[in-house]
Amino acid sequence: MIRLRPSRPEDGDRALEIWRAAVDATHDFLSAEDRVVIGEEVRAFLPTAPLMLAVDGRDRPLGFMLIIDGHMEALFIDPEHRGAGVGRLFIDYALAVHPTLSTDVNEQNDQAVGFYEHMGFERIGWSATDGRGRPYPLIHLRFGV
Repeated sequence: MIRLRPSRPEDGDRALEIWRAAVDATHDFLSAEDRVVIGEEVRAFLPTAPLMLAVDGRDRPLGFMLIIDGHMEALFIDPEHRGAGVGRLFIDYALAVHPTLSTDVNEQNDQAVGFYEHMGFERIGWSATDGRGRPYPLIHLRFGV
């Protein structure tokens, strides 16, 4: 049975593994150089971030989510567990806490765009670059528009 729990310091390495695997599976649009730079940024930040984890019956993390001030900054699921309801579990939890949850998604990540729209998020804007000014357009989404 999959359940949610807050992350602990010892979950940092597993969170990084999940991030790497998920990015490898869905972010083929990143340049090799940007993948390295973003990886370093994530490695410096992620292990101490206040994540919500989805864990299996053995308490092994399968995915993570980060919400700051009603904005979902990150949602990454181990590719081996995609399609098992982990993403829906995260979204249901997030919407119970933040009914007008917002998020941004890379325009080139068709799988993620489809997932969020299937979950009821609507497009409210677009940016030509990501939050660091890199050439990866973002779609801005909000639930309950």
